[in-house]
Amino acid sequence: MAGEGDLKLLGGDASQFVARVRMALNIKGVRSYEYIEQDLFNKSSLLLKSNPVHKKVPVLIHNGEPIAESLPIVEYVDEVWNTAGAPILPTDPYQRAVARFWAAYTDDKLLRAYIGVNVAATEEERAEKVNDTVAAISQLEAVLADGGKAFFAGESVGYLDIVVGCHLSWLQAFSKMYGVVLIDATKSPLFAAWAERFGETEAAKGVVPETDAVAEYAKKRRAEALAVKRKN
Repeated sequence: MAGEGDLKLLGGDASQFVARVRMALNIKGVRSYEYIEQDLFNKSSLLLKSNPVHKKVPVLIHNGEPIAESLPIVEYVDEVWNTAGAPILPTDPYQRAVARFWAAYTDDKLLRAYIGVNVAATEEERAEKVNDTVAAISQLEAVLADGGKAFFAGESVGYLDIVVGCHLSWLQAFSKMYGVVLIDATKSPLFAAWAERFGETEAAKGVVPETDAVAEYAKKRRAEALAVKRKN
């Protein structure tokens, strides 16, 4: 079988992108892998060797061969373990392209907006980023409305669900840290209901970052970002 062999995942407990990969492995029923926690503020030689370009987690190492970045890893997992579990990406070429479009949107517009909430230097800047986050979620609300199903992928979890779902604990952590509403059930009721359902799925269980871990990590990143702003 193509999926056999030694499997390692280099990760960080607060990383949403590591969670994304672990969700994909859960969907495929892949439980036998070595999870190697990384200190992202003191990067190991293994991480630097395995991902010399970006020097970031996640990195999946399969039979000694590293694959970096969460979206390529998810697609790799879907292809290599193609006979295990449900397909992660849509099988229809058009639906697959649409899912990839919204995945790119999520990791651009949604990610940048809520990270901006954390690194904002002023309350005015934070309010702007909160609005940007709510606007990005409203676009995803429209995708759910158009599909009319329980999940982005239909009646069960798929590619776009784990792409978006891995960000939920960060949205929740920042809502708590800054006293803001990022997932507004009055403006995006379908998204809010989806988030509740997604958190109870087998894909998400046991791999979603704890909000306390996210908050601790985010505070360090905020301090770094503000230090850079002060220098500039």
